[in-house]
Amino acid sequence: MEDAVQQPSAPKPNETSARPGNTPGGGDTGKAHPGAQRPAAQKGSRKLQPPVNAARMKRRHWGLALSFLLMVIAPFVVVSSYLSLVAEDQYGSTAGFIVRSEESSSASELLGGLAQIAGGSVSSDGDILYEFILSQPLIRTVEERVGLREHYSAHWGSDPAFALWPDASIEDLEWFWRRVVRVSYDQSSGLTELRVQAFDPDTAQQIAQAILDESQKVINALNDQARADALRYATSDLDEAVARLKTAREALTAFRSRTQIVDPDSDLEGRMGVLSSLQQQLAQALIEYDLLREQASESDPRVTQAQRTIAAIRGRIAEERRNVATENPETGADGRDYPELLAEYEGLMVDREYAEQSYRAALASLDVAKAQALRQSRYLATYLAPTLAETSEYPRRLTLAGLTGLFLLLAWGTLALVYYSIRDRA
Repeated sequence: MEDAVQQPSAPKPNETSARPGNTPGGGDTGKAHPGAQRPAAQKGSRKLQPPVNAARMKRRHWGLALSFLLMVIAPFVVVSSYLSLVAEDQYGSTAGFIVRSEESSSASELLGGLAQIAGGSVSSDGDILYEFILSQPLIRTVEERVGLREHYSAHWGSDPAFALWPDASIEDLEWFWRRVVRVSYDQSSGLTELRVQAFDPDTAQQIAQAILDESQKVINALNDQARADALRYATSDLDEAVARLKTAREALTAFRSRTQIVDPDSDLEGRMGVLSSLQQQLAQALIEYDLLREQASESDPRVTQAQRTIAAIRGRIAEERRNVATENPETGADGRDYPELLAEYEGLMVDREYAEQSYRAALASLDVAKAQALRQSRYLATYLAPTLAETSEYPRRLTLAGLTGLFLLLAWGTLALVYYSIRDRA
């Protein structure tokens, strides 16, 4: 009801009564509770919460900030100061080249086979040069020509981070060589780009030119080796072809000596011609015999002579047929039949023809190899001569400082996460 008297709200469990003499124990001690000093809340109003205290730095926060200062800020300042104040300027020289090779056909093309590429491919030569540029023999050669130790160790006292120590061995120089010489090789196109760093532009250009000169010597050595191999292989093939042809001709000569037949085909044609002539004579003799019997009796000497002639011709025909089928010592052959002799002769002729073709092909291949030996099939084509720098590009101070700061920040963050992860689990 609206005119009902509003009752005060019940005190909260943690709220102490403001009346004097009321204690948590319920006894009347005659003293007011400390909570009773606080003024009573107005009727119908809510109790206000005390304000939150301001955040303050704790010991772990100070430790984290100190680790950030020691692990990130301090090393970054040291590296940046070294790069800007201590590091010596370096200059770069760039060169570009490609290995070109000529293509030629091998001897198999002369025999009607498929064409093959005689020279090495561009990619394989490029791979050889890539490994050669980073090899120790080239470093020794450039060291004798330019003086790598003397140049790169001259700034050891002022710039030890980017200089070579004076007493460096050849293995140390090889390790340092990969820092100052960068080779970029594209296998698809065969293009090779070379970049050399040095403390002065003239030395960088000299080193790049020395690398190009030595690479050209390597290509010339590959040419010489390829020419020597081509001549050796061509000469060996020619020797084998000559020996094969000699063997084939000797076998054919032995066959003719053994059979007393120069050409079985021609000999057979002659024998067949004789046999055909005898058959014609036999036919003519039979016709004459038939005509004679019509005019004379059996006792006539002419009939008897005609019968003898016919018998003689038939005997000769039979003999010639036997000679064609099977030879005998009287005719000078070895007793074998003509089909076998023809098969052996044809095999010997095929061997001789193949040997002659191989000999002609080997001779032509030797001529081609000699012609190629007089010219250079591989050569180093330089599309970018070693450049002479006017301004220093190295060391890349901003890039190195940025990368240093990034890696320091990542390392610090990783260590901090690992530390607090272990601390929270402990």
